[in-house]
Amino acid sequence: MRKFNVTGICVPDMHYMVVISEKIEKIFSLVESKKYFTINRGRQFGKTTTIGMLEKRLAGEPCRTMVGNYLCISISFELASKKMFADEEGFCQEFLTAIFESLEYREPEEAGKWVDNSITDFRLLSRFISGICRNSKRKIVLIIDEADKAANNEIFVMFLSMLREKYLLRNASKDFTFHSVILAGVYDIRNLKQKMILSGKYEPGESESRENSPWNIAADFKVDMSFSAKEIETMLAEYENDWHTGMDISVIANEIRSYTSGYPYLVSRICLLIETELDRNWTLEGVREAVKLVLGENSTLFDDMAKRIEENSDLKNLLYNLTVGGKIINYNALDPVIKLGLMFCFVKEGSESRLVVHNKIFEIAVTDYFISRNVTSPGHRNVKDAMKSDIIRDGVFNMELCLRKFKNNYAEIYTDKDFKFLERDGKLIFLTYLKPLINGKGFYHFESETRDSGKMDLVIDYLKQQFIIELKRWYGDSRHEAAYEQLAGYLKSKNTDCGYLLTFDFRREATAEFAESGWITYDGKRIFDVALSVGKSPKRTRNSSRREKKNSH
Repeated sequence: MRKFNVTGICVPDMHYMVVISEKIEKIFSLVESKKYFTINRGRQFGKTTTIGMLEKRLAGEPCRTMVGNYLCISISFELASKKMFADEEGFCQEFLTAIFESLEYREPEEAGKWVDNSITDFRLLSRFISGICRNSKRKIVLIIDEADKAANNEIFVMFLSMLREKYLLRNASKDFTFHSVILAGVYDIRNLKQKMILSGKYEPGESESRENSPWNIAADFKVDMSFSAKEIETMLAEYENDWHTGMDISVIANEIRSYTSGYPYLVSRICLLIETELDRNWTLEGVREAVKLVLGENSTLFDDMAKRIEENSDLKNLLYNLTVGGKIINYNALDPVIKLGLMFCFVKEGSESRLVVHNKIFEIAVTDYFISRNVTSPGHRNVKDAMKSDIIRDGVFNMELCLRKFKNNYAEIYTDKDFKFLERDGKLIFLTYLKPLINGKGFYHFESETRDSGKMDLVIDYLKQQFIIELKRWYGDSRHEAAYEQLAGYLKSKNTDCGYLLTFDFRREATAEFAESGWITYDGKRIFDVALSVGKSPKRTRNSSRREKKNSH
């Protein structure tokens, strides 16, 4: 019986898989057009599985109409030895050995052609490749997986430069070479030098570029490798045919997509957890429970994310501003920091050309990271015990009491001396306060697409309860009343009648402050309104006539 798989390559006969035939055909068309290109995506984004399926397509599967046309050489630098990148001779011999081992099992006669101990430099290797490609009856396609594992930038760049030169000569009808070359990895080949700089293995000169340019022949790779809801449905349909769980395939696929944005590993991991840990609970609640389990795991994916954040302060600030900061950042693929975030698949282009975190699970994981860093920082001030037993009774979370206690603790601990810190980290303080209360039985996420200047929507799931809180900065009475309209509209879209508005007032000399937190009714929606200000300021009571106006909107 097939299983969901999250480790290594997926095999159709062994694993439930998303049908990605349309993606494979798009990649195949690039190969047919003699293109050289790179497939660079984040960790566990399905690159190796995609390559495996492309190999089968080049072999003519499933219809085998193309048998005899292509010879696919697929190698990987995953376990490349230091010898391979020590010098030209080491690289040439290790490269030929990798090709031999790739072909030995399925194409033994072809494998023997790639053995030549006299190849000691790139000039000889180039002539050797020309001879084989000229005499081959098939079009030879070279695929190098984990290409960014190259330990020595200089040697690998020389190899790429050789392939580039042969490609240009081939197009000018002056040489024979590989029909198509595909390089796959996390780092774009153009950023290998940047990878070495970030890891401390290389220090560029004053006038030296941080990027390589030996691969400027590469065609743009625009195939979206994330899974759409419809594609996720194809995997769930195969599972349902075997197990007959009664799941609503379309609803579950859309829910999984909403949390993962189609990130292949996350999609498969959620399905695996529902299958193995949640007693095949293929419901919306089951998906959310699986998301909680994913967030609680010590996975290599999240470890790698934390590592990338720690080693690059600019990337760290970008992700902080997108999550805790709630800032609107315009998408610009030319910005080097945004480019780095895109390469790791930490961010993507959202609606209205805004930059957003790639998926909700990543957004929660990144925010949890900043919460943890805040708690463990030397200057952290502990908010007083929130009296969890009062806020949560018999499995019911009292959000109104939670916000009231947060306001009281906030006012006791922070003063106008903390202005600069609060202006940047006020929302982080609230999330730090909230996290231990919901930990283990709930989680939160931001609705990135609803953000407007100075506000963000926070959705909290605790067991079977869901709370919607709008976090907003104070910009005056008129803007505050507009917040009611925004929140009421969002509550309507979520088909719920109750929401919460938490406003941070960062004015140094606030002239007005809400004397009491309380409930209002706006456009048929109940909103609990609480505002926090820095230091002491004159108080005022809400004007009853204005409240009536809101109620009759």
